[in-house]
Amino acid sequence: ADKGTATFSDIANGISADYGHWLGDAFASGGSVGYDHKKMGITAKGAWESVKRHFRELGKDIQSEAFTVVGIGDMSGDVFGNGMLLSPHIHLLAAFDHRHIFLDPQPDAAASFAERARLFALPRSSWDDYDKTLISKGGGVYPRSAKSIEISEELRQALAIEARRLTPNELMNAILKAPVDLLWNGGIGTYVKASTQAHPEVGDRANDGLRVNGRELRCKVVGEGGNLGFTQLGRIEAALKGVKLNTDAIDNAGGVHSSDREVNIKIPLNQLMAEGKLDRASRDPLLMSMTEDLARAVLRDNTVQSGAVSLLEAQSAARLDEHRELIRTLEREGLLNRAVEFLPDDEALKERQRQGLGLTRPELSVLLAYAKMSLYTATLASEMPDDPFFVRDLLAYFPPALVERHGEALRKHQLRREIIATILSNAVANRMGVSFAHRLADDHGHARGEVLKAYAIAHEVYEADRYWSAIEALDNRVPAALQTRLMTQASGLLKHATSWLVMAGYARRPVLQAVDRFSAAIREIEALLPEALPPGYREDWQRTLSQLQAEGVPDALALRLAATRVLGNAPDITELALEANVTLREAAAAYFAVGERFRLLGLYAAINGLQVRGKWHALARSNLRDDLYRIHRLLTGRVLRMAGKSAEERLEHWTDRHRDKLSFAEARIAELRAAGVSDFEGLVVAVRELRRLRGL
Repeated sequence: ADKGTATFSDIANGISADYGHWLGDAFASGGSVGYDHKKMGITAKGAWESVKRHFRELGKDIQSEAFTVVGIGDMSGDVFGNGMLLSPHIHLLAAFDHRHIFLDPQPDAAASFAERARLFALPRSSWDDYDKTLISKGGGVYPRSAKSIEISEELRQALAIEARRLTPNELMNAILKAPVDLLWNGGIGTYVKASTQAHPEVGDRANDGLRVNGRELRCKVVGEGGNLGFTQLGRIEAALKGVKLNTDAIDNAGGVHSSDREVNIKIPLNQLMAEGKLDRASRDPLLMSMTEDLARAVLRDNTVQSGAVSLLEAQSAARLDEHRELIRTLEREGLLNRAVEFLPDDEALKERQRQGLGLTRPELSVLLAYAKMSLYTATLASEMPDDPFFVRDLLAYFPPALVERHGEALRKHQLRREIIATILSNAVANRMGVSFAHRLADDHGHARGEVLKAYAIAHEVYEADRYWSAIEALDNRVPAALQTRLMTQASGLLKHATSWLVMAGYARRPVLQAVDRFSAAIREIEALLPEALPPGYREDWQRTLSQLQAEGVPDALALRLAATRVLGNAPDITELALEANVTLREAAAAYFAVGERFRLLGLYAAINGLQVRGKWHALARSNLRDDLYRIHRLLTGRVLRMAGKSAEERLEHWTDRHRDKLSFAEARIAELRAAGVSDFEGLVVAVRELRRLRGL
């Protein structure tokens, strides 16, 4: 993708063509007729999405506020050069590459930005080409071959250095440990290890003399545009100390992702060329015309994936048991070797739990990758990618111009199933968390492919993008922690719906069958809110709405999120309406009336609030909650069979008919509530009393 590697891509593609390989010049990406990563700046821009998110979670908008930076690289480099032009508010205090050390202790943001842009455009530039008159007092550019460098007072203050003279290695070591906002790695080499690692373990002898330990870092955020800048243990050590960082695989995924998309675009076009339906003179301009669309898609995925790590981090301590169970599952399946990936062993995880800690962002990044690979494999092995519904997702993967001109060729794509499996495994792991699909499938004996299919249905019928896009639109408008909480609330609805669809068997049917059954019904039920809710439900809805509005959530989104408190019941209500041959309004009224009569909203909340430890405790809670939902639906079905003009009349007729048995159950539940019983045993008793009523 740059001048060096593009040459090798062309050689590889030439060999592919000579041998008549069906991939043609899609064999290797980034050649002379491919997407130029440096020109696009895609790797740096992708990593910058992670950097922006880190700072947003620290309460800072680096696109509008000044922030200090030290870095590894120079302006002629793809990642460093492009990265240091992504915000006009960068205050680059120091940087180094294999030739020079650049120092500017009090930079002028505008002037230094313009000079960096000049160097980026200057072929084969180095820090020595920087206009020295623009460097602030006490700074300069020094060759790494110098015996020693005098450290000015200004530099000592900017980088928190005590010494007045340092060797180049000592100075670069100090730069890496500077108390700045951002450490931006756009270079080659490994500069940070863990204190438990010896330099020979790192395998980068050239940088042994300047390398630092993760716990020595004083920056707030790390952006890993380059590869292997940190050892994984170095990242984990820095994260445990409070530095915000992912892994290089998360941060610089943009370049690899661009290559994936280039190859997948060329495959059908090359097939058309082989069939004589397209010539090279038409293909190549079409490829170049789609550059911006490709970049937008890549950066969108970078944004969502870094957000996925943040969602995992927010619940990392609470979900440590789930993450431990997933690690064990992946190990049993031979997919993961936790020692190789530096994930904690069981004893270390117990110690984290005792300290109230979960997995760090670098560890969660690794677990996210393996979870996606596992789901991808399961999906590809199933029939799910063959469902006609997913043709839409396949086409949405490609730029609109390509779909418009060659949609039929895309439908016959030789990697159609693989692309669909990738899209779905990414979506589920990013939005639902790393362990959701594995846990749901394994706990209830379903294939993982069924869980992904059920999620796709739930996503469609609940129009999940309405939630995601509206919450993401609040970037830098509300605190990032609130956005995370809103995402969790929306994903909670999707988790419940996915589970319901799996258990109800809809994941074994064509997707459109479930979509046709539930989409319009859910919209209709949502439109009935909050008027259809009885007082207890209405009070809960209003409390949620008022809290969201008080926190600055826009009214439209606040209303939508308040509705999630009851919209999870929409599939049950839909089925009840069809079974009883009544309107959705009547079925909803009866459902909520039953819930109000037996104070089920409080029971649901108490069950969800149970603290669980370990797989079996979590499964017991899940089963108890599922039991309560089933009982709720069964009792509502009984009520809907009664004569009456309204839900209240039907409920009254039913309760009159079974008053003795109902009185005992209601008294027992009231007794438990009055005693403040909310532990597992008490909730089991409450649900059991309701279960006795199923035959009435």
